[in-house]
Amino acid sequence: MPFLKVAPEKLSTAVVRQVEQLILRGILRPAERLPSERDLADKLGVSRPSLRDAIADLAERGLLVSRAGSGIFVADVLGSAFSPALVGLFATHDEAVFDYIGFRRDIEGLAAERAARFGTETDLKVIDTIFAKMEAAHQKRDPSDEAELDAQFHMAIIEASHNVIMLHMLRSMFDLLRQGVFYNRQMMFKNRMTRDQLLDQHRAINAAIQSRDAVAARAAVTAHMAYVEQAYHDQMRAEKNERVARQRLEHETGR
Repeated sequence: MPFLKVAPEKLSTAVVRQVEQLILRGILRPAERLPSERDLADKLGVSRPSLRDAIADLAERGLLVSRAGSGIFVADVLGSAFSPALVGLFATHDEAVFDYIGFRRDIEGLAAERAARFGTETDLKVIDTIFAKMEAAHQKRDPSDEAELDAQFHMAIIEASHNVIMLHMLRSMFDLLRQGVFYNRQMMFKNRMTRDQLLDQHRAINAAIQSRDAVAARAAVTAHMAYVEQAYHDQMRAEKNERVARQRLEHETGR
């Protein structure tokens, strides 16, 4: 018979497995500080020596990092999906921007569809709560706040899709977006008409997910990313026209 004896699991091994799962599922995030040793041991119901063994194991495998005087942190397990040289190319070639937008349209459309189908009630509440914050930030007219909440909203949908590969890949991609590698998101939120339309698009995405309409959720994301693509086209055209206008002004005043 193909059965093996079940070996008793060390407490430290059980702790390791739990922390691994939390990192894998994106619940513990890169650079996040763990509770103090005493608090964490109490939460896990294990002795502090067992906890230390688990932390040493996780640190040796590069999942946790100890900082003197600060505590234990989740390591930067994401890093970058691309080499610095390739990131530099992304930042200087518009082709990469439009391919990135197309990539987001396809993958995030799938994520929204999965979130509508497989997201838990808590997942949907998180998405709805972030959208409520977006509405509040919209009234304050702070483009930096809206841009950051925009990223949080999309990441919450990806997290609700419950696909760990998609989660970690897109979290890395969003880090590049936050750094302004692809385009300046804050510029899009400075125009009142654009801001209003972006909010309406996010409202449509949220409504579809909350009603668990997977088809509508994917369509809403597709429409949103098509708008982002067109807005970037318009921004590029406006910047080009401004450069031409300045050249003309310099030419006229330099005569």
